[in-house]
Amino acid sequence: MMLLVLLAFTMSSCEVIGDIFKAGMWTALVIIVLIVLLITWLFRKFRR
Repeated sequence: MMLLVLLAFTMSSCEVIGDIFKAGMWTALVIIVLIVLLITWLFRKFRR
């Protein structure tokens, strides 16, 4: 997971999105869902 975060900050966002979609639509969908769940979990954790 930390590797994904590191890649997101070191590469440009367009480059990351392009690479994800090259890997396949389902892969992109899974990654997007995981990111949304992670952000939701972090917000809930820091609100308490």
